This record gives sequence, structure tokens and C-alpha cells, in this order.
Amino acid sequence: MQEAKKYTLQELATLIKAELIGDPKHLITGVESLESASSEDASFLANLRYKESMIRSTAGVIIIPPTVDRPTGKNYLLCQNPSSAFQEIATLFLSSPYNKTGFSGIHATAIIHPSAILGKDVLIGPYVTIDHGVRIHDHTQIFSHVSIGAGVQIGSHCIIHPHVTLREKCILGNHVVIQPGAVIGSCGFGFSTSAEGVHTKLDQLGIVEIEDHVEIGANTTIDRARFKKTLISKGTKIDNLVQIGHNVHLGPHNIIVAQTGIAGSSKTGKHVVIGGQCGIVGHIEIADGIMLASKGGFSKSMTTKGAYSGAPALPIAEYNRQQVHLRKIAEYAKRIENIEKKLEKISSP
Repeated sequence: MQEAKKYTLQELATLIKAELIGDPKHLITGVESLESASSEDASFLANLRYKESMIRSTAGVIIIPPTVDRPTGKNYLLCQNPSSAFQEIATLFLSSPYNKTGFSGIHATAIIHPSAILGKDVLIGPYVTIDHGVRIHDHTQIFSHVSIGAGVQIGSHCIIHPHVTLREKCILGNHVVIQPGAVIGSCGFGFSTSAEGVHTKLDQLGIVEIEDHVEIGANTTIDRARFKKTLISKGTKIDNLVQIGHNVHLGPHNIIVAQTGIAGSSKTGKHVVIGGQCGIVGHIEIADGIMLASKGGFSKSMTTKGAYSGAPALPIAEYNRQQVHLRKIAEYAKRIENIEKKLEKISSP
């Protein structure tokens, strides 16, 4: 059994480069939420909505920003980014041999075409299939049951989790993470329809290119382009169950949250944030820094940076005003009915 880990507050403060307020010798043995933490647990406050939970918390230490008012009688670690600092501490306590695979090298059950080129220290897990012309660079890990199509290029330090499909000719940069079940390079949804209403498939001959430091969530699908490429730019993070259509270009450092669908040939700028269950029609452009709240929809190009909500989307302040009126619609209807009755009385002979 693994020995219980214990760290003094002074040791934790040194680790995360934080200012310690409290007892430097106090021992911490784990991490917990503010509500559930005991006197031996570390917790954190990253959102002021949970300030009351912080006040009530019995945590042994709470990581907070220096600007937050702190009740006396508690231990604190002050730093600018409590969430990141807490992550470092959580890693200390929760790391174990089971955080990493027990396999190494190339598993005997993997099927690798003789023309494939593998870099140094590449991990190929059980039942992986690698087609001809594939190139995988150094320190990349390919876990079990991954299918890699012909001509795929994968950079260094990538992590491809189980049951991912990378179809032919797709290109991955460095430090790309693809979560289980994702499909990269599936055919774009393109058909021509005859006068009789018969649909004939259009071959999708392009690729998907994923740049450095991108993460793709579980069971997300990214379609290959019809002729050129679908592009996911550097630093973009895509959640689970997202559909990216063919020829879409996502700009750098976007966030795309679960169950969102982006139709073909749309483009986003830098630092765009799309909430969960959003819909974006095809062939539009979304400017830098735009944020769309959950269940919102863009039906036309958006050129002004800001936060939006609703479907079709409106600037969020305008959307909120409309929602206030909509919640009172029954009251408004009753008032109009009463006014009409009064008018009838006035106008009747």
C-alpha cells in the first residue's frame, strides 16, 4: 500500500511560490472541495461566487488571490492563480502508478505497415493499426485500439487515447491530445441532389490539420475538407461530443464546449469561446474575442468583439433585457386585455 503523503504548509507554499498566512507547520494530507474539506485538506477559491463556502469551510488551508478579504482564524496560501496552484498540490497527493500506462515500447499485437516511420521513445499500445506512409515523431503515445490511416503525420509528445480514429492524410502538430473515441478526418457531409431528389455523395478529398497544443475531447468528430483542409489552430481546446464540419477553420486558442456543432466552411478568430450546445451555421466568420453563451446560435457573420446569447444571438445585455420582458409576458397580456376592455366601454354608445 502506498504510504500516506504529508506536507507542511511551508512546504506547499514553497512549491507553489505562494505567501503563507497561518501556521507553517500545519500538516496537509489531501485535497477537497471547500464544502467537504477537513482540517487536513487543502482547498481553493477561484470564483467569488463561492466566498460563503470559503467562510464556512474547515479546510486546513485555502488557496486564494491576495485581493480577497480573508476571515481570521484560517490558514491561507496567497497567489494570483489559485486554480493552477491547487492543481499542483492535487498532483502531489493524487499521483500514483495508475496515472500512467503499464505498457511501453511497441506492443506485440500492434499492426504496423513496414513503410511507417516511428521516432524515438514512441509508445504503440495493444491492437493499434498503422497504415502505410505514416510518420510519428518522438515521445508520442498511441494507446490501445487506435486506427491511424494512410499518410497520417503525427508530431512529437502527442497523446492519442484509446479507440481514436485518425483517417488518411491528416496532420497533427506537437503536444496534441486526443481523448477516447474521437474521429479525425471523417468525410464531410456533402451531397449533390438531382432533380428527382436523389442524393449523390461528393468525395471529400481534403484533410484535417491540427496545430500544436490542441486538445480534442472524447467522441468529438472533425470532418475532412472537400478539397483543402479543415484547420484547428494552435492552442485551441475542444470539449467532448463536438461536431466540426468540413472546411471549418478554428482560430488560435479557441474554447469550444460540449455538444456544439459548427457547420462547414465557417471561420473563427483568436480567443473565441463557444458555450455548450451552441449551433453555428456554415460559411460565416466570427471575429476575435467573441463569446457565445450556452445554447446560443450564430446565423450570420459576427464582427464585433463581445459576449452574445440566444438563437439567433444578440449582444448579451440586449438578450437579458428581452428575457426580462418575456418572463412578464403573461402580465403584459393581462394588462393589454384590461386596457382593451376599458377602451370598449369608452367607445360604446
